[in-house]
Amino acid sequence: MLTLKQVRWKPEDGDEVLKGIDLTVEAGKLTVVTGPNGGGKTSLAKVIAGINSVTGGTILLDDIDITEKNITDRAKLGVSYAFQQPVRFKGITVHDLLDLAAGGKIPEEEICELMAKVGLCTKDYIEREVNASLSGGEIKRIEIASVLARRNSRVLIFDEPEAGIDLWSFAGLIDAFEELKKDKQKALLVISHQERLLEIADEIAVIADGKVRIKGPGTEILPQLMEGEKSGGCPIGREW
Repeated sequence: MLTLKQVRWKPEDGDEVLKGIDLTVEAGKLTVVTGPNGGGKTSLAKVIAGINSVTGGTILLDDIDITEKNITDRAKLGVSYAFQQPVRFKGITVHDLLDLAAGGKIPEEEICELMAKVGLCTKDYIEREVNASLSGGEIKRIEIASVLARRNSRVLIFDEPEAGIDLWSFAGLIDAFEELKKDKQKALLVISHQERLLEIADEIAVIADGKVRIKGPGTEILPQLMEGEKSGGCPIGREW
């Protein structure tokens, strides 16, 4: 379980972005964080992964305080992160990347399963370099596959996984999330506006202006978001 207590973050040259976030991401559940653009969702994901250091508050992974740990130490403890804009690696093949993510050689059958989940043909991609020759959508799918390949993952964070993904591949990704939810040792955190992801969420948290405005079971929060959208106003029927 991942627990955030009054987490704050402020860039060196700007205003405070996260203004006291309290959030729990439970193992065996999918938590979707949504809300208006610029509200702090991606900043929250980067703070959890250790890309940005908090300026206040506490982050716990089960009973371990990871607030001061860097991105490498957090990865070793099982925090996995898929960027909104994936990184490219010149000289590293897709096969290499998946092996690195898994911490050892992956059986061919498992590689095929991973690639199928993100809608890519193994034989067409496995020996290609993870570089500029790949489109934005291709690189996004490959990064998602690498996160799914992590065997020690305890918290998996996906920042807008639907970006650059075609509908067929996205359907496969939904199936992958549904399967991951069955693993009671893993906690899933997804940043998304996508309605299909909100529909399968166990928990939904709405973040706006750096604060959690509302959170709770998906079955309770989603109808409020949909009603707010239909009425032409802000979600949950009020101004942020």
